[in-house]
Amino acid sequence: MADPARARKLAKRISQIVASAIEHDVKDPRLGSVTITDARVTADLHDATVYYTVLGESLDAEPDFASAAAALEAARGVLRTKVGQGTGVRYTPTLTFVADSVPDDARRIEELLAKARESDAEVARRATGAQPAGEADPYKAPRTDEDEEQAEEETRG
Repeated sequence: MADPARARKLAKRISQIVASAIEHDVKDPRLGSVTITDARVTADLHDATVYYTVLGESLDAEPDFASAAAALEAARGVLRTKVGQGTGVRYTPTLTFVADSVPDDARRIEELLAKARESDAEVARRATGAQPAGEADPYKAPRTDEDEEQAEEETRG
């Protein structure tokens, strides 16, 4: 089993090599909007998972994950060769490409936060001018000396 720090360093190096190779060496136009976000290497340094995301042509356009995944699969051999040349490890790790879900999760969280802000604004709007259902101060006040004297008189009386 390899040192976890070595695995992290190798994963970082693999992500740099793959990103550079996609940008400069692989001539597939489907990879033009692919961004490498992270890489993870198993403890035995034999398998690497490379996470990527795909940007759309414009802000409103939906990214084409299917063609990017197909292009990465087609370029897997070239990319693994580049990784082997760039890392100098005895065994070049196999590469697995996984679409990164972080941007989608972030978008979903932003939508949930916006919905929560709207709900809070609605509650605040309804609360303006509202009166308490019971007493104005529903909490018991701390006992004073007078209250204690009165309670003693009631118990004696």
